[in-house]
Amino acid sequence: MLISLDPQDTRPIYIQIVDEVRRAIVLGTLAPDGPLPSVRDLAVKLRVNPNTVSQAYRELERQGMVYVRRGQGTYASHDQTDGVERRTLAEGVARRALHDARRNGLGVDELVDAIRSYEAQRKQEEPL
Repeated sequence: MLISLDPQDTRPIYIQIVDEVRRAIVLGTLAPDGPLPSVRDLAVKLRVNPNTVSQAYRELERQGMVYVRRGQGTYASHDQTDGVERRTLAEGVARRALHDARRNGLGVDELVDAIRSYEAQRKQEEPL
């Protein structure tokens, strides 16, 4: 499972970890019942305080995204790849993109046009 933190992101680190784990579950890169890294391992990898990772894992457990097997670790829950979670993921991406666009003086229409233009260009550049 690949987790990356953005130092420019204004969200707390534990929220970034929550979002990255949620993304991995929804996209299927973390399978149902798949183990998450231990708190210590992830803290070392991300160079954050273990308490930050613990806080993220507790929040994920509260949301039902993960469950804990005492003495064994933390695991992805079974039924988190439904449309509701994908919609939540999409809304989070949209919220961050719109926030960044507004900070740079762009409106919604300009952002949507730029996304569509970029996607069209990317499709043209893909080899068949």
